[in-house]
Amino acid sequence: MASSKQYQIPSTPRVISPSPTPSEASARDGYFGPVTRSAARANRRAPSPPSIDEDSSSSDPEKRARTRSRSPLLDGRKRRLSGMTAMKPGLSARGAGKKPNPALQNGTSNGHLSPAAANKNYWREMSRSPSPLGLIPIHQKWRSFIHRHEIPRKVLHVSIGFLTTYLYCSGTQTSQIHPVLLTLLIPIAATDLLRHRYHQVNRFYIRCLGALMRESEVDGWNGVIFYLLGAWTVLRFFPKDVGVMGVLLLSWCDTAASTFGRLWGHRTWRVRKGKSLAGSIAACIMGVITAVFFWGWLAPHMPAAYDAPPNSFAFQGSLTLPPKAREILGLSASQSSITGPLALGVMSLWAGIAASASEAIDLFGWDDNLTIPVLSAVGLWAFLKVFG
Repeated sequence: MASSKQYQIPSTPRVISPSPTPSEASARDGYFGPVTRSAARANRRAPSPPSIDEDSSSSDPEKRARTRSRSPLLDGRKRRLSGMTAMKPGLSARGAGKKPNPALQNGTSNGHLSPAAANKNYWREMSRSPSPLGLIPIHQKWRSFIHRHEIPRKVLHVSIGFLTTYLYCSGTQTSQIHPVLLTLLIPIAATDLLRHRYHQVNRFYIRCLGALMRESEVDGWNGVIFYLLGAWTVLRFFPKDVGVMGVLLLSWCDTAASTFGRLWGHRTWRVRKGKSLAGSIAACIMGVITAVFFWGWLAPHMPAAYDAPPNSFAFQGSLTLPPKAREILGLSASQSSITGPLALGVMSLWAGIAASASEAIDLFGWDDNLTIPVLSAVGLWAFLKVFG
């Protein structure tokens, strides 16, 4: 019987990738796994096996892919290195982060999507952060104050309600306010058109008003336009008290819904995308408080001349069932009517429901700064038409 030494198993031949990568070229002991940058720097002094040159035109591994690419080579394009890729000795971290040039040798497109070529919106390049937090620079600097909690935006939102209250207390009528709102709406809308047409204008606009904007408004319309349009609509086409309540519900209920929805919305059911039950409840409660404040305390303390015709209120402090409902129930007009605190409580409860519903409803994808005052005013006006 022959000795086992005569039949030794041959050693496994070393298989080299036809297109070695920089990490493979610097590997040792036959291991070709990923190498970190720190390990690559430590291995530079150690001898490494020579790389196989399969491209007669160039031996630069940066210009060769793992498999032969169907796309032409890019002029001067440097591959973006990740944390698991070995770096060249002469390549610094700053040089690795430079943007590649998407232009081809012949100046034409090769049909492949390039992130640098597809991302032509300059405001998305103002920050190196790939998240939406990089659209507005000031949002990146004040993340919690502006981006997360939207403090400046909420302050502006709430202040409109106090401004409306001040104008009402000073005796200013809605017929004097809605022309001013329309005058403001036209130049602001024109400015928004210009900033979407010219990048320089948009850059300056974002730099000045970025703290009051949401990042969705960088590519879209500014919410101030819809705010003015909603306030102008309710003050122009609805009775005085309904129009004022529409603006107050927009100012205070929307802010309450946004604040409490961000705080506790994750613990409650979702009403729809972006709207939680916590926010809807907060809007309803704030709507009730707003109605009690306006109809129950503010309006009775104002001079009667403020609300005289043609600026009279739709809610006169009493609610009555419709005639058909009285006939069916067999009640008289006095038996089917409520006045005083009970009528105020019913009206306030309905105002809270209208505010909560208008805040939660998505109407054709329109901005809530337009839908909340209009839908709230429609709900209040319809309720008073039936029971007023």
